[in-house]
Amino acid sequence: MTVPAHMDNLKAEAVTIEERSPFQVVSMRFMKHRLAMVSLAVMAVIFTLTILAPYITSFKVDELNVNDYFRPFGYVDEPTGRVHYFGTDNIGRDYFSRLLYAGRISLSVALLSVFISELVGVIVGAVSGFYGGWVDSVLMRFVEFMLTIPTLPLLLIISSMLLRNEDLIPIPEGVLRVVGNIMLLGPKDARSAVLIVIVLAGFGWLSSAQLMRGTVLSLREQTFVEASRSLGATDVWIIFKHMIPNAMAPIIVDASLGLAGFVVAEAALAFLGFGIQDPIPTWGNMLSATQTYMFDKPWLPLVPGLPIFICSLAFNYIGDGLRDALDPRLKL
Repeated sequence: MTVPAHMDNLKAEAVTIEERSPFQVVSMRFMKHRLAMVSLAVMAVIFTLTILAPYITSFKVDELNVNDYFRPFGYVDEPTGRVHYFGTDNIGRDYFSRLLYAGRISLSVALLSVFISELVGVIVGAVSGFYGGWVDSVLMRFVEFMLTIPTLPLLLIISSMLLRNEDLIPIPEGVLRVVGNIMLLGPKDARSAVLIVIVLAGFGWLSSAQLMRGTVLSLREQTFVEASRSLGATDVWIIFKHMIPNAMAPIIVDASLGLAGFVVAEAALAFLGFGIQDPIPTWGNMLSATQTYMFDKPWLPLVPGLPIFICSLAFNYIGDGLRDALDPRLKL
C-alpha cells in the first residue's frame, strides 16, 4: 500500500519536533521575537563597552581640567592629542569615559539587585507555597503589607539613613573587595554601592515571591512530589530539587523585566541625591549634575539620559520575548 506524500511530510515533521530539546524550542521561539533579538544585541554592545571601559577610554574617570569645562563633542585636547568624544562636564572631566564607567556601575547595581531579590523571593515563595497553612498566611500577609507601602518614599528614607550611617549594616571585606573589582571602586565607594543594592533588593523580592508561591501551589499536588516522598525525600530536597526548578519560567521573565525597573530606580535615587554620589559616576548622578546647566546646554541631559532609556526599553523587550518563548501554550 502506497503512503501519500503529505503523510510522509507529517511524519518527518513530527520526528523533527520530537528531536528538539526544550532549550532549542525556547531559543527558536525567542529568536522569532525581533524586538527582543535587537534589544539583546544592543545590550550585548552596551555590556561590552562598559566591561572594556578601562581599555576603550583614554581619560581616567576622575581626571579633570577646570580650563576645559563644557567642551563640545569631539573636542581635541591639544597638549596630549586625546579626543573628548562627548565633550567635557562642568569641571572638565571627559564625558565619554564617565559615561562608560557609570554604565558599569549602574548595570552592576541592577544585576546584583535582581539576583539577590529573585533569590530571596524564590526561597520565600517556594516555602510559602509548599507548606501552606499558617506559614503561607504569615509570609504572604507580610508580602501584601509591604506591597501596600509607597516604595519610592521608603527607598529615599532608608537609603539616606544607610548612606549617612554606613556602620548600621556591617558588610564583610570580602564582599566589598569583590564588588569593588566588578565596579572598579575602592572599598569605601564599594560600600555605598553595596548599600544601594541592599536597599533596592530589600523591596524587589516581593513580586517574585508571589509568582513562585502561585506556581508551587499548582505543583505540590503533582504525582512526582508524592513519588519523591515515597522514596524518602525530605521537604528541603523536594523544594530545591523539584519545586524551584519546575517553577523558574515566570521567575526568569520577572528577573528580565525587573532589570529595567532597577536601572530606573538606581538612577532615580542618584538623581534625587539619595544614591551613589559624585565623584563616583552613575547615570543617575550624571543626569542630576546637568540640572543647573540644562537650559543653556540642552544636550547635556541626553548623554546620561539616553542610556537609561535604551537599557530600560531593551530589558522590557527582552522580558517580553522570554515570556512568549517560555509560554507552553504557544506553538512554533
